[in-house]
Amino acid sequence: MAIVGDAYEYYEKKFYDLTVPIADLELIFDKCRWAEGPVWFNDGGYLLWSDIPNNRMLRWVPDLGVSVFRTPSNYINGNTRDRQGRLVSCSHGARAVLRTEADGTITTIADSYRGRRLNSPNDVVVKSDGTIWFTDPNYGIMSDYEGYKADMEQDGCYVYRFDPADGSLEIAIDDFQKPNGLAFSPDESTLYVIESGRSHDPDCPAHIRQFDVSADNRVSNSRVFVDVEKADGMRLDTEGNVWTSAGAGVNCYDPGGLALGRIKLPNPVSNVTFGGPRRNRLFITSTNAVYSVFVGATGIQHP
Repeated sequence: MAIVGDAYEYYEKKFYDLTVPIADLELIFDKCRWAEGPVWFNDGGYLLWSDIPNNRMLRWVPDLGVSVFRTPSNYINGNTRDRQGRLVSCSHGARAVLRTEADGTITTIADSYRGRRLNSPNDVVVKSDGTIWFTDPNYGIMSDYEGYKADMEQDGCYVYRFDPADGSLEIAIDDFQKPNGLAFSPDESTLYVIESGRSHDPDCPAHIRQFDVSADNRVSNSRVFVDVEKADGMRLDTEGNVWTSAGAGVNCYDPGGLALGRIKLPNPVSNVTFGGPRRNRLFITSTNAVYSVFVGATGIQHP
């Protein structure tokens, strides 16, 4: 396994406590076209991620290496796990949010809203009450590279909330150009959402916004958390620090939006996730490659 050294930039002293300065950035795999959607399965001891243009998903098992998990994948992008430990994925090809059951069968969670097809679900997170929140920009239907070129049927690109209790799908947030990565604070009272519309509109703001989330899942009080160029996906640690892709690196911000430091990567980063038995290993998808680095932080626990 290749090692890449000198990976850190420290802006605040606290970042030393959130990293392991002697831990190098490790290259896991570098034969992707665009790696995305990393998700750790602690019960299985492996990492899954998407290689979107190659229409496949890959799996890495420590000491055993990388293998193909699913091909074709129907152009899966973002992944997470629900509270029962099942894989929940955003499919550009199906224009849907899909769930992989324990027996391997695939269930469609949502593929339309008010009788019209979704755009191309991008990233997804599952709240502790079982509700599934996902973003739906149109990247996957803009060309045949990461899905199937098609016209939008929705009036915009929205953040949706699916409630498995009654099967309802609602628009949670409707004022993004291209909502992308999303994540909850440790107590789930705050939702973070990345605006990535600048990828196709130079006048679009480049930032992460945060919202208050009520006990009945109503979203309010939109405000800018941080301005950040080329953000895509993010995760939070147990202290509420935000770890987000930001061009060719991962930026870390405290809950107040103060930039603490940066992990430098050779290529643009798409997404991150915490994994390993102690949730202290940060896995990073970066263009054609997947990296990992041990950190001093602990990621929010998922099944």
